[in-house]
Amino acid sequence: MEKVLEYFKDHGPMTAPGSHAAELRALPVQVVAAHPGMRLDVFISARLAPEYSRSQVARMIKAGLVTVNGAPARAASAVRAGDAIAIAPPAVPEPHQSTGAAPAIDVLFADDELIVVNKAAGMTVHPAPGHPDATLVDALLARFPELATMAEPDGVLRPGIVHRLDKDTSGVIVIARTPFARTALSRQFKERTVHKLYLAIVRGIVAKDRQTIARPIGRHPVERKRMSVASHNPRDATSHVCVLARFEPAARGESGASLVRVRPETGRTHQIRVHLASIGHPCLGDAVYGGAAKRGGVQTGAGSFARHALHALALGIAHPRTGAALEFVAPPPADFAAFLAGHGIECGPENLRRWTEIA
Repeated sequence: MEKVLEYFKDHGPMTAPGSHAAELRALPVQVVAAHPGMRLDVFISARLAPEYSRSQVARMIKAGLVTVNGAPARAASAVRAGDAIAIAPPAVPEPHQSTGAAPAIDVLFADDELIVVNKAAGMTVHPAPGHPDATLVDALLARFPELATMAEPDGVLRPGIVHRLDKDTSGVIVIARTPFARTALSRQFKERTVHKLYLAIVRGIVAKDRQTIARPIGRHPVERKRMSVASHNPRDATSHVCVLARFEPAARGESGASLVRVRPETGRTHQIRVHLASIGHPCLGDAVYGGAAKRGGVQTGAGSFARHALHALALGIAHPRTGAALEFVAPPPADFAAFLAGHGIECGPENLRRWTEIA
């Protein structure tokens, strides 16, 4: 028996790159005999792909945007022949009212599908308790106002955010401009096909030139705002560490420092900082994982950092629309450059190329 699935989706012309708030209208879909009994979320996601993933569809259903025969439905409900299914577009949330001017951002690349930014240290990615203003989202909306239409299916405004960097981690971050790009990039992060490289300046002389840290990470058993390799409910986490330079202590009693490159296979919260601290070499300036000796900046004889010395150096992705391999490199910020220059290392193109190309 045939039935019609009525759903709303953007099929009109875009008003600007990344915008999908164009005309909404219903589309009839023919359903073959195999469809009755299929889960509702599976059935809908198959028809909204690739713009929307199954998890996004599940949030649509949870938010009450999906009705079956005029009534709210559950994701696990089975579709039946003759059902009339409709999906309402998510309401565009009220724009976040920042109390100050949007911060400037360093855009490394932008096209119709994505934006790549070199995020400054001290900038939170999106508004959160204690950090309501001067976020990356504020900066993006000021420069690319059409991103305001990129509301999540549950109505939350996280315009195109597919991954995050800690507030005090600087470096490269990619933002999706369209639902298609958001789903495609999210899939790449989930399937771990994204190539990520970080620079860290750590306390002490790291002995091994190369090492792999494979230690599961989860919430600290006591301090719930911290992550730990001693968690009761950890998830797998792997980081590959390569020493780029060692800075011997200038005086007795000092610990020296090391410049390392880290390639994380997984993307756990605070993963690199936790892993480096777990081998006795926390990031300089890390007030959370660096131990009592470094509250408020670390003085080691090697130098001082007002924030944890971690920088997202490079990001490699497949273009969501064309599949072309892309790599973006974010030059280290002033605090990194000053520290390294003080130890005879320049952050020029030659070193950036060497640091990203080392196998």
